[in-house]
Amino acid sequence: MPGIGAFLAADVGGTHARIGLVRRSPGTSAIEVLRYERYACAEWPSLTAALRDFVSRLDGQVAIEHCAVACAGYVLGDAVVNDNLPWPVSIGDIRHSLGLTGLAVVNDFEAVTYACQFLHDHETTPIIETDTPKTVGPIIVMGPGTGLGSAVLLPGKPHATVLPTEAGQISLAPGNEREVAILGELARGRDYVSYETALSGPGLVNLYRALSTLRGTAATLHEPAAVSAAALDGSDATASEALDVFCGLLGSFVGDLAMLYGARGGVYLAGGILPQIRERLLASSFATRFFNKGVMRAFLKQVPVRLMDHGQLGVIGAAGLYLHGSNAH
Repeated sequence: MPGIGAFLAADVGGTHARIGLVRRSPGTSAIEVLRYERYACAEWPSLTAALRDFVSRLDGQVAIEHCAVACAGYVLGDAVVNDNLPWPVSIGDIRHSLGLTGLAVVNDFEAVTYACQFLHDHETTPIIETDTPKTVGPIIVMGPGTGLGSAVLLPGKPHATVLPTEAGQISLAPGNEREVAILGELARGRDYVSYETALSGPGLVNLYRALSTLRGTAATLHEPAAVSAAALDGSDATASEALDVFCGLLGSFVGDLAMLYGARGGVYLAGGILPQIRERLLASSFATRFFNKGVMRAFLKQVPVRLMDHGQLGVIGAAGLYLHGSNAH
């Protein structure tokens, strides 16, 4: 859609909606963010309400006819399906309420993944470095937040292709006896235990509760931030173990994804949790578990893993995918 001017782009997760006024940077294929706001989802009755508020703040200076939304979950008919969102998302409601000519909805990690091709190494933190030169190949972007997102960037011409996935819903695979016991606790009352059950904000609380039961102690912490804070300051041994298990499971999961997609281009870790526990992640068993894949260890030694700050990447990616005609509704 090369002819459109400034338009809306939004990145919607379970906790925050990031909304921007964007345009294609003149003479390039890059996306320029002209205005940007972050909304706490729980404080708004709907995504439409947050978008309308953002538009109202433009004071009529820009006629909004197009919108690109990157949203956690997947599109089914008129709705975006995701249990982690605080409200239902209706594609038709957004289109009609804002009077849009064009609207596209993509997965949030699909958008972040598209935008990662514009990242430079100095904008990220190395988690696992390699001695081999940077290689062109599939790139995985994944990360725990309210849920567990994952997508794959496939380099190509005239532009890259993004493969959205629901890899977070893969069955959780324990890597040692302690994790087998934890899986047993997580399975109580559940028909199915996915990686997201452990590798997400709510998942960290699930790990803490499971370990509290196994240790025979009371589970006194009920929010992800409280568990991670208690683990980082050393005030709660169960929280500390929960965070260590979280990092180990994450390393195993990322290693599996790198093998599954042949991620020679590397892995970017995103999401709302990991930047807050960066030092703990670096000191954890993440790397050991990432490499512990038998004969595939040599391949994984060539796969760099870097931590990135989500920031405006979802907004930029949603806009870029829209300009290439992705998922219009």
